[in-house]
This record gives sequence, structure tokens and C-alpha cells, in this order.
Amino acid sequence: MKEERVSFIVSEAHQADRWAGEGSSLAGLKAKKEEVEEEDFTFDEPCQKKQKTSGACLGQPTALPSSEAHTLRNELNMNWDLIELLSNLTCVERWVCVNIIRLLREDNTVPFMVRYRKEMINHMDADAVRDVHSLAKKTQSVIQTLKKDGVLTAELEQNLRSCRSADELDHVYSPYKKGSKLTKARRAKALGLEAATSALIDTPHTLDLRAWVKPGTEGLSSLEEVAAGVEHILADMIAKDPETLTYVKTLCENSFVTIQSSVSKSALKEKEQEKSDIDKFHLYVDFTCNIHRIQPHQTLAINRGESLKILTVKVNIPDKVKSDFTWWCINNRWRQRTLARDELRTIVKNAVEDSYKRLILPFLTRSYRTKLTSAAEKESIAMFVRNLRQRLLVCPVRGCVIMGVDPGFRHGCKLAVLSPTSQILHTDVVYLHNSGQQKEADKLRHLMIKYSCSRVVIGNGTACRETESVFADLISRRCFHPLDVSYCITNEAGASIYSVSPEAVKEMPDMDPNLRSAVSIGRRVQDPLAELVKIDPKHIGIGTYQHDVSAGALKAALDGVVQECVSFVGVDINICSETLMRHVAGLNAGRARNIAEWREQNGPFINREQLKLVKGMGPKTFQQCAGFIRLNSQTLHSLHYIGVEAAISENLNLLHAKKGKGKTCVNIPTSFNPLDQTCIHPESYHVAQRFLSLVGGSADQIGSAGLRQCVERKVRNSSVEELARTLDTTPETLKLIIDGLTQPPGFDIRQNFGQADFKQGIVSMSDLRVGAVLTGRVDNTTLFGAFVDIGVGRAGLIHKSNITLDKLPVSQRRRSLALGPGERVEVRVLNVDPQRGRIGLDLIRVLQ
Repeated sequence: MKEERVSFIVSEAHQADRWAGEGSSLAGLKAKKEEVEEEDFTFDEPCQKKQKTSGACLGQPTALPSSEAHTLRNELNMNWDLIELLSNLTCVERWVCVNIIRLLREDNTVPFMVRYRKEMINHMDADAVRDVHSLAKKTQSVIQTLKKDGVLTAELEQNLRSCRSADELDHVYSPYKKGSKLTKARRAKALGLEAATSALIDTPHTLDLRAWVKPGTEGLSSLEEVAAGVEHILADMIAKDPETLTYVKTLCENSFVTIQSSVSKSALKEKEQEKSDIDKFHLYVDFTCNIHRIQPHQTLAINRGESLKILTVKVNIPDKVKSDFTWWCINNRWRQRTLARDELRTIVKNAVEDSYKRLILPFLTRSYRTKLTSAAEKESIAMFVRNLRQRLLVCPVRGCVIMGVDPGFRHGCKLAVLSPTSQILHTDVVYLHNSGQQKEADKLRHLMIKYSCSRVVIGNGTACRETESVFADLISRRCFHPLDVSYCITNEAGASIYSVSPEAVKEMPDMDPNLRSAVSIGRRVQDPLAELVKIDPKHIGIGTYQHDVSAGALKAALDGVVQECVSFVGVDINICSETLMRHVAGLNAGRARNIAEWREQNGPFINREQLKLVKGMGPKTFQQCAGFIRLNSQTLHSLHYIGVEAAISENLNLLHAKKGKGKTCVNIPTSFNPLDQTCIHPESYHVAQRFLSLVGGSADQIGSAGLRQCVERKVRNSSVEELARTLDTTPETLKLIIDGLTQPPGFDIRQNFGQADFKQGIVSMSDLRVGAVLTGRVDNTTLFGAFVDIGVGRAGLIHKSNITLDKLPVSQRRRSLALGPGERVEVRVLNVDPQRGRIGLDLIRVLQ
């Protein structure tokens, strides 16, 4: 649970099978392609709740063993059943909840669960598990605090343990927080009026309030004071009663509750020159919206305006809710048990009205604001996560020399020539925008020809368009002949921050920070994943309102998606950087450093089992990371390590001796295992070997056409489910094994994603005409639409209203999968505003 993603939803149609199924070899093995069920898609409606799964529990337990269940109950100690609550929150069956709790309690990482435990987490939202656990922990903390303060009563503890959300917990706990004023109800209780309050409801015919009057005692000196004290206690009881709160929430759900924002009085008093701040929020100066229809970006914008003291925000609940609530309380829930005198009935009526106005109404307002903010933050973070995932999974540009260019005017354009394996061949500075441009262009031409560099990557910062113009002009004049040169523009967000980071200094110690930026810009296209993991995700320039959401939740979510992407792409353990390695599921900075040190001292790893010899690599860590670590045979051949069995054996014997001093020795094989190149987990190697025997193949044939034909033939004759039963495994595991055996060695799931677009000429904004049809690539997705790079130096916006169901491929007709960075789209120009630099676009279709 530690620093996992904030939320992942594993869906049958997409997410659970997405990673293992990218480029899946099973696509050609199915006799009939199943049609994807179409889903409603709209940015305006909330996501549909996931339906309960209809499948059997796949042999998994439907209840926790009694010892585990007892431990869990002791840990949480709440007045509700954890499994039942999770099942209600997530709309999945109990057995899935049992499995997800067990997996998280065993410290399994999200990527490991998604790939290797798919059959156990069908349709599960792990975010709900974390929410429930955090609520239980917070409740325990509150109870301990109140015990220490000496204010915890049996009734209060019961109320706290019955809370099912953080809102309810805060509502019950807030009057007892340190620094809180003593509430009217607590003052009345201190005077001993609780018994009178109980009698007012249960036995009003016996209650005589005059008997409680004590002249000279503050709070009890008159009949009016006693009646007021009883009212306050009863109002407090009503406001904290779960059944009463549920009823008033139901009334609100069936009413037209709105949220309203207007200019604050303090903002109106400001000087005229400061009124520009109000203009930024002109859409929300006189804004009213149904609480169920407000959009996430509107919520975040209103919150920002309120925090800047520019806007005043309030929630409007109809008066009918108050009248219905009052009638229900007096005649139903808080009806006096026996006949009561008029003055006692008046006390109950006053208490109900006071409770609603003074306690319940503020609680409902806070609750609505909290829920709206929480939902908006989750939506913003989900958008950020989706954008980051697609940015990280852009297909790398391999096999060519690349020049990275960090453009600039006065200080020149910084250049870095990179080899196909991202090694720095040359760095330089050229002044393309000053006098003597021809001389600098000749210098540039010399470098390009010297290193046979035909690909140029230009950062999109200052002087980008001018630098692009120079390159386009040189290309059109064939200055780089005989090279066929092309260029692309890439997002350089975060490059300057990275260039002065300790990590960059360690990697490129004697290099000017500006030149490091050029290296980073070039590497972002050569291998986006390997380069972008070095940069804090929030600096990569994607998403919206990142400063308005919870920093902790955003960091956890982004760290999780980086781990997810790195894990599912896989890392070649013998050549990957320590930075990339630390993002593999199960590893961290310390373990990655230990692996790098082991590699330096002992040479390349020959098989996955050798990882067990690394310090800190226990059985659990090995289980979590092994499936995501690759040993590429080509890398080992290039390092001359395959076939040197004697040297390896001697080296391993020494390592066994060292390891054996503190731990039990483990038997580590000394030969290369072809299965270590694949996504197959070592725990399934025995199944893979049996399957190879069944189809008449061998591990040495992995990825070959011959083995693929054998597998295809076997799957045609027997279904995957039938074969899984024969091999005593699950269909999900067998599908993964088939993928691993039939995909070529070194297979990269990113080859199915878009690559950077290289071009040779430019188009300016003045060339655009309304109605023109263009192709572009999505640069960033926000809560209100998608920004598309159409090659004119300024991204155009497709408003969310123009992203409709019929324009999306069937596989993307899901709210969370509409459009993402890197996707190629065909668009129509709707309007052009050169003065403000705005381009309005309409989505025609997504290009596959």
C-alpha cells in the first residue's frame, strides 16, 4: 500500500488485460474476435458504477481464514464488516474483496497484481480499500486522542466507530478537537441535563423541568435556561444520529441543491489596477449550477478563486428540505413516546429546527464541498495519470543518430549529438539567430554529416519557432545533402530543472547545464520512458490544476503510474540505468543501487535467479520484481558472457560463500535461461516448460515462426481454458505464457504506440483557414478538452463538447480513455484568433 497509485480500476474489457495484451500473440489465435461492448461516453455525466462480476471465484477463497479475519477485525475495530463495506463501495462480489485485501496485506505491488494475479482482482478498485483502511486508522487515532484528553464516552466511541466516511468522522469529532470552544450541548451535559433530555423523548409525562431549576447556578437559574440546555443536548443528539443524517441526505439527493459563486466583498474593495484578478474568474462571477451537474474543472476553478479571496462560494439547499426534515423528526424519528405537554413538544420542535440550522446545514454544506472537491481532485489526478502513462509509453526512435537542440536567442542553440544507444557523441553551441548565420549553418552542416545525423529534435521553448524555421530553410535548400534530414518538436518541460539536478550532475559531471538540457531533449525521443523517469512527473507539463489538488495524492498517483509503465515495458537488467531500475515494482532506490553495484563488481546477470544473491533481495522482493526484469540474449552476446560457463561458475561459487556467511545458501543456476527474456514469471516456468512439451517445442525457439505455428495449432484444436485445466493453471496465466513464448525476444509493448512525428517543413498560424482539415497529435488532455499539436507552433483546443461517442474508436468509448497525449487525430479548424493565439478545433476521428 505504501506509495502505490492512488487508484487503479481493473476492467475486464481493457485495464486488466491491457498490458499483457498489448501486441498480444493471442490476437491471431482466437477463432472469433469478441466484440467489445459499447459503453456510454460523456464528460458531463459521472462514471457509471461497475457492475458486480458474474463469474465464479476461479477457485479462490470466498472468506478469509478465521485467524486472518480475527486479526483484521482487531486491526480495524469498527462497527461494520470490512468485506461488506468494500463490496458496497466498489460494486464487486465479496470474494474479490477478500482477495484484494489479502493481496494488499501481503505487500503485493499493483503492477504484480494486475499482471500476475488477474484472476483474483476482477473489477476491483483498490482506491476504495485504501480509503476504508485510512478511515479505520484515522478513527483509531481520534479515539486515542480523545481518551488522552479524557473526554471519550462509551456513546461517543460508538458514534465514532459507526462512521463510514471521513466527513461523518469529522462531523462527530470536530466539537472535541483541541482549541474548539465548549459546545452548547457539552456545557448542558456538564450541568447534568442528559437525564432530562432522555426523559423528554422516552417518558415526557414524568418530566417536570421546574425540578431542575437551581437559582444562582449559571445555566440552571431559570426554567428558560433549563429548557434551552435540554434543547441543545437534543439538537446535538439529532445531528449525530446516523439514521437522521441518512434521511436528510436522501431528502437533499431528491432536491435541487445548487452551488453558487460570486465576487467577494474584499475583492470588490480592491483598487482598479488589481481588478485584473477578477477578470480571470469572469466565468464564475455570477455562477450557479446544480450540485450534480457541476464539472470537475469548474469545482477546482471555484476553489482556487475562493482561496485567493476573489470569490465567495455557498451551497443552496431548498427550504422544502427543512420543512420535510422537521416534520419527519417530530412525527417519526424523534417523536415523544407518550403524550406530552405543549411546552415539552415546543422544546422538541425548537431542538429539531436548531439542530438543522446550526449543526446539520453546515455539515451538509461541508459534506457537499468536500465531495465535490474530492471528486474533482480524483478526476484531475486520473487525467494527469492517463496523460503521463501515454507520454511515457510513446514508441522510442531507435537505430539512428539524433541531434537534440535546446533553442535560444542570445545564448545560442545548444546541441547534443547522441548515438543510437543514447551515448553523447558531441555537444556544441550554434548561434543561428545572430549575425554570421551562414557560418553557423555551415558548422551545423559539418556536424550533421560528420556523425551521419539525419534526425533533429527541437525543444518547444523560447526561440523554438525561429529555430524550426532555420532548419526547415536549410532542409529545403538541400544544405545537408546527401543526408535526408527531418526534424520534430518535443515538449521540453522539466529539462532545465533536470539539468541542474544532482542526478544530472552525477550522470554528466563536467557538462554545462544548458548542454545537459539538449541531451535530455534528444533522449526524450530516443527512449521517452528511460529519460522521463529522471524528471519529477509534475514538471513534465501535462494535466491541469496540479497545484489545486492534494500534493500527496498526486505524487502517489504519478509515482504509481511510473512504476506501472516501467514494470510492464520491462527493463534489461544488464544495461538499464539505476534511475530506471528503482521504478520497477518491488524495487526502490536502495535495492536498485545494490543491483547496480553487484553488476559492476561481478559482471552482467546471466539469469533472473542471480538476483537472489543481491543484498536486500528477499523472496518477496524477488517475487514482485522478477517478472518485470529481462535478460536480453543479444545484450549478453555483445558483452561476451554467454558460453563462459566456467568463469561464471567460479564467480558464483565465490558469491555463494559470501552470501552463505549471513544467510542460508541458495542454489543458483549458472546458465542462461531463454525464459528470462520474456514476461513469464519464474513462478510459472514449470507450467511454461510443460506447455512447450505439449506443443512439441523448446525454450530455444522462443519468438520463432515455427514455435508460433505449433502454439496456434494447439490452441485451435483445444481452447485456452481446456489447455489451462490440462496444465493445472489459470487461463490468464496460460495466456501470459503464450504471449511470452510467441513474442520475439526483446519485444516492446511500446511499438504499438505512436512515435514522434518528424517533418521537413513548417506551417504558420496565418496559413490556417476555418474549415481546413488537418492531422495532428494530442499534446495534452485537460478536464475541459484536448490540446492538439497541428504543427503551427500553437496547440489547438478540441473542446470536450466536440469529443463525442461516434468520433471515437470502439475501444476508446470509455470516459477515462477518450483521448490522451501522443494519439494521432484528424481535426477541422473551427476558429482562429491570431491576437490571443487561440485555435478552436473539432474532432473528426482518431487515426489508428
